Amino acid sequence: MAKTPTKTDLPQGTGGETQQRGEPALTTNHGVPISDNQNSLKSGERGPTLLEDFVLREKIFHFDHERIPERIVHARGTGAHGYFECTDPIPELTSASLFQEKGATVPVFTRFSTVAGSKGSKDTPRDVRGFAVKFYTDEGNWDLVGNNIPVFFIQDAMKFPDLVHAVKPEADRGFPQAASAHDTFWDFVSLMPESMHMIMWAMSDRGIPRSLRMMEGFGVHTFRLVNADGKSTMVKFHWKPKLGVQSTTWDEAVKISGVDPDYHRRDLFDSIQAGDYPEWELGIQVIDEDWADKQPYDVLDATKLVPEEDVPVRIIGRMVLDRYPDNFFAETEQAAFLPTNVVPGIDFTNDPLLQGRLFSYLDTQKSRLGTTNFHQIPINAPKCPMHNFQRDGLMQTHVPKGRANYEPNSLDEAGEDPGPRASGSGFKTVQDAENSGSGKRRVRAETFADHFSQARQFYHSQTEVEQTHIVAAIVFELSKVQLNHVRVRVLSQLRNIDETLAQRVADGLGLDLPDAAAPAKDPVEMKPSDALSILKHEAPNAGRMLGILVADGTDGSVVTALRKAAEAQGAMVKIVGPKVGGVKLADGDTLPADEKVDGAPSVLFDAVALVLSEDGAKQMAGEKAAVDFVSDAFAHCKAIGHTDGAAPLIKQAGAKPDSFFFELPSGADALAGKLSARNWEREDKVKLAL
Repeated sequence: MAKTPTKTDLPQGTGGETQQRGEPALTTNHGVPISDNQNSLKSGERGPTLLEDFVLREKIFHFDHERIPERIVHARGTGAHGYFECTDPIPELTSASLFQEKGATVPVFTRFSTVAGSKGSKDTPRDVRGFAVKFYTDEGNWDLVGNNIPVFFIQDAMKFPDLVHAVKPEADRGFPQAASAHDTFWDFVSLMPESMHMIMWAMSDRGIPRSLRMMEGFGVHTFRLVNADGKSTMVKFHWKPKLGVQSTTWDEAVKISGVDPDYHRRDLFDSIQAGDYPEWELGIQVIDEDWADKQPYDVLDATKLVPEEDVPVRIIGRMVLDRYPDNFFAETEQAAFLPTNVVPGIDFTNDPLLQGRLFSYLDTQKSRLGTTNFHQIPINAPKCPMHNFQRDGLMQTHVPKGRANYEPNSLDEAGEDPGPRASGSGFKTVQDAENSGSGKRRVRAETFADHFSQARQFYHSQTEVEQTHIVAAIVFELSKVQLNHVRVRVLSQLRNIDETLAQRVADGLGLDLPDAAAPAKDPVEMKPSDALSILKHEAPNAGRMLGILVADGTDGSVVTALRKAAEAQGAMVKIVGPKVGGVKLADGDTLPADEKVDGAPSVLFDAVALVLSEDGAKQMAGEKAAVDFVSDAFAHCKAIGHTDGAAPLIKQAGAKPDSFFFELPSGADALAGKLSARNWEREDKVKLAL
């Protein structure tokens, strides 16, 4: 007869609870090892249970759903597979396995998205872009779920539904789609001064990127890295694109949306198909907590950034996207990203926006994908072992064997498989003063009260051209607002950022400048940061696109010279003609065209070349699409190459040659060298000429 176990025979915790250990390791649905399956995470031994306990929430949610729709935000997206390579190991900062060895790689899936629009909206609205990366590590999935802008509109997750409701199509009329230029959004913003820093970014050229391949990415929040000794360090995550940060102009963005609403999707697809794999460097800002406590802002405030001049970005790895999904729905559409997907060595801070996201994402993915088993969909499944006692539920594909669907259990004493056990090396929340609160309260820290200093810093860090774009963007958006008191209130907030900015916007609207709104905390002057500007950094020409306009009589040798010069820069070339069948060259040969001119306007190219004979130019001068091809390129400040014969078309388009006009063929190399540049001095002249 078997001996009945006594209390002392069982492994116990400090509260007398049974703590079993063994193999295989008990994990979350995403493969993260669990260190304790008996106790929820509390603030102190007898304190309240914390919202960030993702192990508890996953377990309870799964149980609640044991007996799918469009994303509310980030609905329109595209993604790609690839890999992450560690280039600078940081074991002194984190025990996370993917950062331990130089050259080590893990698979990734990255999804880019707009925020405000529906699945059927366009790729190029003025909007924030989502930048979410799923790392399939040997310790479970880590999801770095961020944006292409390092700050956010709000400080507390409590306001997220209000923000999204305000920016979505207005409730009574169902429009505008994928646009923030309307009453409810700006009404909300005008009453939320914490939003003004983000408004500067959204209204800047960052809101209308040239390509998904040319966007920065940010984790937005301050996170923690934890090393093997349990020492934690606060960090911010940055993605730096290999091709540099670039944008379109507003007029281009508007026209692209009409010509090709899938412009960014197509660009990502085409670059991968061509073998020009998009690449980013992953960097971290390592934040000293004593230093952070002395700053005029709170590093836990998601509406603030840490200037790179104060805390440089250390590059620790790179990401390459080299494979487009085999099936858009199965992979890109069903991809579910969770900020709670962290691995041992990565942890959270008490950022109140992040804390709310830790709850929201798991809940919304279960609602959207229709099942608590969404983690079993291949795109979401970890690539490391996964073991736990969660069972059944809609669309269950695993077939667990045996009776062990709970623990502690002693089924092994009957010769049955007892299942997994908690791991002593599993995820543990770092224990320090930040996580040892002494009471429950709803409060906003006073250190979060400065809403304008970094907004001012951002504006002052821009070039005059970029500042003009910000002014024009705000004027355009507010011109769509029908409630005048909202416009006035926004102007009162803008005065706290910069008087000249506010006055220029007021002049653009034809309004008197109101008194400045009283700030919750007086802003301080911060040193301008060149890292916040796009135009202060020279961008590479690689990855750009040169459009060559041709017609009958074109000199083929000039086209060849241009192609050679562009490809030497790592750029691509497309031939645009009156018909896709091509044109008859001057030497009698036929040159096929990649695009028809009325289907490939110059907004799709980074620079253009007009390789035309005089007769060909006269013919094209009678084609509206060809005239627009030139006039738009000129208006958008792009470099223009031209043969002598192109003069009739240039004249018909109203373009005035300047330093960004290059005579061909001698200027082929010079034109190719300007693919990533624009002649911004042309903007004021264009307004007068066109």
